[in-house]
Amino acid sequence: MLRLPDWMVYSAALAALAVAGVSRRERADAPPPPPPPSLEENLLLAPAEPFNPGELVEARGLPVQAQSGTAFAVGGEGIWLTARHVVEGCRRPALKIAGDRAVAARPRLSRRSDVAVLRTEGGPTPIPVALNQRLEPGLRGFHPGFPQGGAGEATSRLLGPGELRRHGRGQAAQPVWIWAEVGRTDGLKGELSGLSGAPVLDERGQAVGVTLAEGPRRGRIYTTRPADMRAALGRSFSRPDAVGAAISVSNYGLEADALRRDLRVAQVICLDDAAA
Repeated sequence: MLRLPDWMVYSAALAALAVAGVSRRERADAPPPPPPPSLEENLLLAPAEPFNPGELVEARGLPVQAQSGTAFAVGGEGIWLTARHVVEGCRRPALKIAGDRAVAARPRLSRRSDVAVLRTEGGPTPIPVALNQRLEPGLRGFHPGFPQGGAGEATSRLLGPGELRRHGRGQAAQPVWIWAEVGRTDGLKGELSGLSGAPVLDERGQAVGVTLAEGPRRGRIYTTRPADMRAALGRSFSRPDAVGAAISVSNYGLEADALRRDLRVAQVICLDDAAA
Protein backbone atom coordinates (compact mmCIF):
# COMPACT_ATOMS: atom_id res chain seq x y z
CA MET A 1 0.00 0.00 0.00
CA LEU A 2 1.20 3.50 -0.81
CA ARG A 3 2.66 5.14 2.28
CA LEU A 4 2.10 8.87 2.66
CA PRO A 5 3.56 11.37 5.15
CA ASP A 6 1.07 12.60 7.69
CA TRP A 7 1.45 16.21 6.60
CA MET A 8 0.12 15.30 3.14
CA VAL A 9 -3.25 14.29 4.50
CA TYR A 10 -5.89 16.54 6.05
CA SER A 11 -7.32 15.35 9.34
CA ALA A 12 -10.78 13.80 9.55
CA ALA A 13 -13.83 15.87 10.36
CA LEU A 14 -13.93 17.15 13.95
CA ALA A 15 -17.26 15.45 14.47
CA ALA A 16 -15.54 12.06 14.16
CA LEU A 17 -13.02 12.60 16.97
CA ALA A 18 -15.18 10.68 19.41
CA VAL A 19 -15.11 7.69 17.09
CA ALA A 20 -11.32 7.95 16.94
CA GLY A 21 -11.11 7.75 20.72
CA VAL A 22 -13.19 4.61 20.78
CA SER A 23 -11.17 3.09 17.92
CA ARG A 24 -7.90 3.50 19.81
CA ARG A 25 -9.26 1.30 22.60
CA GLU A 26 -10.84 -1.28 20.29
CA ARG A 27 -8.86 -4.18 18.87
CA ALA A 28 -10.26 -6.95 16.68
CA ASP A 29 -7.51 -8.99 15.05
CA ALA A 30 -8.35 -11.80 12.63
CA PRO A 31 -6.73 -15.24 12.79
CA PRO A 32 -3.74 -15.98 10.55
CA PRO A 33 -4.59 -17.02 6.96
CA PRO A 34 -4.48 -20.72 6.08
CA PRO A 35 -1.34 -22.05 4.36
CA PRO A 36 -1.33 -21.94 0.54
CA PRO A 37 -2.95 -25.02 -1.04
CA SER A 38 -0.68 -27.74 -2.38
CA LEU A 39 -0.31 -28.44 -6.11
CA GLU A 40 -2.75 -31.35 -5.81
CA GLU A 41 -5.33 -29.13 -4.11
CA ASN A 42 -4.89 -26.48 -6.79
CA LEU A 43 -5.64 -29.03 -9.50
CA LEU A 44 -8.75 -30.22 -7.67
CA LEU A 45 -10.01 -26.66 -7.13
CA ALA A 46 -9.43 -25.71 -10.80
CA PRO A 47 -9.17 -21.99 -9.94
CA ALA A 48 -8.55 -20.93 -13.55
CA GLU A 49 -12.04 -22.02 -14.67
CA PRO A 50 -13.63 -18.51 -14.67
CA PHE A 51 -11.01 -17.22 -17.13
CA ASN A 52 -10.29 -17.73 -20.81
CA PRO A 53 -7.45 -20.29 -20.94
CA GLY A 54 -5.83 -18.34 -23.76
CA GLU A 55 -5.26 -15.40 -21.39
CA LEU A 56 -3.40 -17.42 -18.75
CA VAL A 57 0.36 -17.33 -18.26
CA GLU A 58 2.60 -19.30 -15.94
CA ALA A 59 3.93 -16.63 -13.56
CA ARG A 60 6.43 -18.88 -11.80
CA GLY A 61 9.95 -17.88 -12.77
CA LEU A 62 8.89 -14.80 -14.74
CA PRO A 63 10.44 -11.44 -13.78
CA VAL A 64 7.93 -9.45 -11.74
CA GLN A 65 8.28 -5.76 -11.00
CA ALA A 66 8.31 -4.73 -7.35
CA GLN A 67 4.93 -3.01 -7.45
CA SER A 68 1.92 -5.10 -6.54
CA GLY A 69 -1.49 -4.60 -5.04
CA THR A 70 -5.01 -5.99 -4.86
CA ALA A 71 -8.06 -5.94 -7.15
CA PHE A 72 -11.65 -7.09 -6.71
CA ALA A 73 -14.25 -8.29 -9.20
CA VAL A 74 -17.29 -6.05 -9.69
CA GLY A 75 -18.65 -7.51 -12.94
CA GLY A 76 -19.10 -11.17 -13.86
CA GLU A 77 -17.84 -10.52 -17.39
CA GLY A 78 -14.36 -9.71 -16.07
CA ILE A 79 -14.59 -6.18 -14.66
CA TRP A 80 -12.34 -5.34 -11.71
CA LEU A 81 -11.44 -2.32 -9.64
CA THR A 82 -8.06 -1.46 -8.14
CA ALA A 83 -6.07 1.65 -7.21
CA ARG A 84 -4.68 3.55 -10.19
CA HIS A 85 -1.18 3.81 -8.71
CA VAL A 86 -0.99 -0.01 -8.53
CA VAL A 87 -1.00 -0.34 -12.35
CA GLU A 88 0.09 3.13 -13.46
CA GLY A 89 3.22 2.78 -15.60
CA CYS A 90 2.87 -1.01 -15.83
CA ARG A 91 2.77 -2.32 -19.42
CA ARG A 92 1.85 -5.90 -18.48
CA PRO A 93 -0.50 -5.96 -15.46
CA ALA A 94 -1.89 -9.33 -14.48
CA LEU A 95 -3.97 -10.93 -11.76
CA LYS A 96 -2.19 -13.73 -9.95
CA ILE A 97 -4.26 -16.83 -9.32
CA ALA A 98 -3.61 -20.11 -7.55
CA GLY A 99 -0.75 -22.30 -8.69
CA ASP A 100 1.48 -19.36 -9.68
CA ARG A 101 -0.64 -18.72 -12.73
CA ALA A 102 -1.76 -15.27 -13.83
CA VAL A 103 -4.36 -13.84 -16.14
CA ALA A 104 -3.69 -10.80 -18.32
CA ALA A 105 -5.55 -7.62 -17.36
CA ARG A 106 -6.21 -4.55 -19.50
CA PRO A 107 -6.30 -1.34 -17.42
CA ARG A 108 -8.29 1.85 -17.88
CA LEU A 109 -7.10 4.62 -15.58
CA SER A 110 -9.45 7.17 -14.07
CA ARG A 111 -8.42 10.77 -14.63
CA ARG A 112 -10.38 12.07 -11.67
CA SER A 113 -9.25 9.80 -8.86
CA ASP A 114 -6.82 7.06 -7.84
CA VAL A 115 -8.97 4.30 -9.35
CA ALA A 116 -8.41 1.94 -12.28
CA VAL A 117 -10.75 -0.48 -14.02
CA LEU A 118 -9.23 -3.80 -15.13
CA ARG A 119 -10.71 -6.10 -17.76
CA THR A 120 -10.06 -9.82 -18.06
CA GLU A 121 -11.43 -12.48 -20.40
CA GLY A 122 -13.93 -14.07 -18.05
CA GLY A 123 -14.08 -13.68 -14.32
CA PRO A 124 -15.56 -14.87 -11.03
CA THR A 125 -18.83 -13.94 -9.35
CA PRO A 126 -18.60 -10.21 -8.62
CA ILE A 127 -18.64 -8.52 -5.25
CA PRO A 128 -21.71 -6.29 -4.75
CA VAL A 129 -20.86 -2.61 -4.97
CA ALA A 130 -22.68 0.25 -3.23
CA LEU A 131 -22.21 3.15 -5.65
CA ASN A 132 -24.66 5.57 -4.03
CA GLN A 133 -24.39 4.71 -0.35
CA ARG A 134 -24.17 7.51 2.20
CA LEU A 135 -21.38 6.69 4.67
CA GLU A 136 -21.62 7.73 8.30
CA PRO A 137 -18.80 8.01 10.88
CA GLY A 138 -18.52 4.85 12.94
CA LEU A 139 -19.20 2.52 10.00
CA ARG A 140 -17.08 -0.61 10.24
CA GLY A 141 -15.02 -1.50 7.19
CA PHE A 142 -13.17 -4.65 6.16
CA HIS A 143 -10.18 -4.65 3.78
CA PRO A 144 -9.35 -8.14 2.36
CA GLY A 145 -6.31 -8.36 0.12
CA PHE A 146 -2.60 -9.05 -0.11
CA PRO A 147 -0.67 -6.85 2.34
CA GLN A 148 3.10 -7.31 2.03
CA GLY A 149 2.44 -9.65 -0.91
CA GLY A 150 0.65 -12.30 1.14
CA ALA A 151 -2.92 -13.09 2.19
CA GLY A 152 -4.18 -10.75 4.90
CA GLU A 153 -6.82 -8.25 5.88
CA ALA A 154 -7.60 -5.32 8.13
CA THR A 155 -10.71 -3.90 9.78
CA SER A 156 -11.40 -0.25 10.49
CA ARG A 157 -13.87 2.35 11.71
CA LEU A 158 -14.85 5.30 9.54
CA LEU A 159 -13.75 8.66 10.93
CA GLY A 160 -14.99 10.95 8.18
CA PRO A 161 -14.08 12.74 4.96
CA GLY A 162 -10.70 14.27 4.20
CA GLU A 163 -8.29 14.97 1.37
CA LEU A 164 -5.28 13.07 0.10
CA ARG A 165 -2.32 14.95 -1.42
CA ARG A 166 0.43 13.29 -3.41
CA HIS A 167 3.93 14.32 -4.43
CA GLY A 168 4.43 16.23 -7.66
CA ARG A 169 3.71 19.66 -9.08
CA GLY A 170 0.12 20.20 -10.07
CA GLN A 171 -1.14 17.20 -8.12
CA ALA A 172 -4.61 18.12 -6.92
CA ALA A 173 -5.92 16.94 -3.58
CA GLN A 174 -8.29 13.98 -3.88
CA PRO A 175 -11.35 13.77 -1.60
CA VAL A 176 -11.22 10.52 0.38
CA TRP A 177 -12.68 8.78 3.38
CA ILE A 178 -10.42 8.33 6.41
CA TRP A 179 -10.66 5.21 8.56
CA ALA A 180 -9.03 4.21 11.84
CA GLU A 181 -7.48 0.75 11.72
CA VAL A 182 -8.74 -1.34 14.63
CA GLY A 183 -7.60 -4.83 13.65
CA ARG A 184 -5.63 -6.88 11.15
CA THR A 185 -4.45 -10.41 10.46
CA ASP A 186 -2.88 -11.82 13.59
CA GLY A 187 0.90 -11.74 13.25
CA LEU A 188 0.90 -9.17 10.42
CA LYS A 189 3.37 -6.48 11.50
CA GLY A 190 4.48 -3.26 9.89
CA GLU A 191 3.10 -1.57 6.81
CA LEU A 192 0.09 -2.74 4.82
CA SER A 193 1.86 -2.33 1.47
CA GLY A 194 0.09 -4.44 -1.16
CA LEU A 195 -3.39 -3.72 0.24
CA SER A 196 -3.83 -0.82 -2.20
CA GLY A 197 -6.73 -1.59 -4.52
CA ALA A 198 -8.53 -3.84 -2.03
CA PRO A 199 -12.22 -3.27 -1.46
CA VAL A 200 -13.46 -1.76 1.76
CA LEU A 201 -16.54 -3.84 2.57
CA ASP A 202 -19.33 -2.94 4.94
CA GLU A 203 -21.05 -5.43 7.23
CA ARG A 204 -23.40 -6.46 4.41
CA GLY A 205 -20.47 -7.47 2.21
CA GLN A 206 -20.87 -4.53 -0.17
CA ALA A 207 -17.85 -2.65 -1.51
CA VAL A 208 -18.17 1.02 -0.52
CA GLY A 209 -14.73 2.13 -1.71
CA VAL A 210 -11.26 1.22 -2.93
CA THR A 211 -8.39 1.11 -0.43
CA LEU A 212 -5.72 3.65 -1.43
CA ALA A 213 -3.10 4.29 1.24
CA GLU A 214 -2.21 4.14 4.90
CA GLY A 215 -0.83 6.47 7.52
CA PRO A 216 1.00 3.90 9.66
CA ARG A 217 2.08 6.31 12.39
CA ARG A 218 -1.50 7.21 13.22
CA GLY A 219 -3.13 3.94 12.22
CA ARG A 220 -5.15 5.44 9.38
CA ILE A 221 -6.43 3.89 6.15
CA TYR A 222 -7.58 6.04 3.21
CA THR A 223 -10.16 4.96 0.64
CA THR A 224 -12.07 6.39 -2.29
CA ARG A 225 -15.65 7.55 -2.06
CA PRO A 226 -18.48 5.49 -3.62
CA ALA A 227 -18.83 8.29 -6.19
CA ASP A 228 -15.26 7.66 -7.39
CA MET A 229 -16.09 4.02 -8.12
CA ARG A 230 -19.22 5.09 -9.97
CA ALA A 231 -17.31 7.63 -12.09
CA ALA A 232 -14.55 5.12 -12.94
CA LEU A 233 -16.99 2.41 -14.00
CA GLY A 234 -19.03 4.80 -16.17
CA ARG A 235 -22.70 5.28 -16.82
CA SER A 236 -23.00 2.05 -18.77
CA PHE A 237 -22.17 0.00 -15.67
CA SER A 238 -25.42 -1.14 -14.12
CA ARG A 239 -25.81 -3.60 -11.27
CA PRO A 240 -28.98 -4.34 -9.32
CA ASP A 241 -28.84 -3.73 -5.59
CA ALA A 242 -27.42 -6.79 -3.88
CA VAL A 243 -25.74 -7.78 -0.66
CA GLY A 244 -22.92 -10.18 -0.02
CA ALA A 245 -22.11 -12.42 2.91
CA ALA A 246 -22.57 -10.79 6.32
CA ILE A 247 -19.20 -9.75 7.78
CA SER A 248 -18.33 -9.09 11.41
CA VAL A 249 -15.24 -8.83 13.57
CA SER A 250 -15.65 -12.50 14.45
CA ASN A 251 -15.62 -13.82 10.87
CA TYR A 252 -13.90 -11.24 8.65
CA GLY A 253 -10.73 -13.32 8.43
CA LEU A 254 -12.71 -16.34 7.22
CA GLU A 255 -14.72 -14.24 4.76
CA ALA A 256 -11.51 -12.70 3.41
CA ASP A 257 -10.06 -16.19 2.90
CA ALA A 258 -13.21 -17.19 0.99
CA LEU A 259 -13.05 -14.13 -1.26
CA ARG A 260 -9.43 -14.84 -2.15
CA ARG A 261 -10.08 -18.56 -2.63
CA ASP A 262 -12.97 -17.80 -5.02
CA LEU A 263 -10.73 -15.31 -6.88
CA ARG A 264 -13.17 -12.47 -6.20
CA VAL A 265 -10.23 -10.68 -4.58
CA ALA A 266 -6.95 -11.21 -6.41
CA GLN A 267 -3.36 -10.03 -6.25
CA VAL A 268 -2.25 -7.59 -8.96
CA ILE A 269 1.28 -8.05 -10.27
CA CYS A 270 3.24 -6.30 -13.00
CA LEU A 271 5.13 -8.66 -15.28
CA ASP A 272 8.47 -7.33 -16.47
CA ASP A 273 8.63 -6.39 -20.15
CA ALA A 274 11.56 -8.76 -20.51
CA ALA A 275 9.12 -11.63 -19.94
CA ALA A 276 7.02 -10.71 -22.98
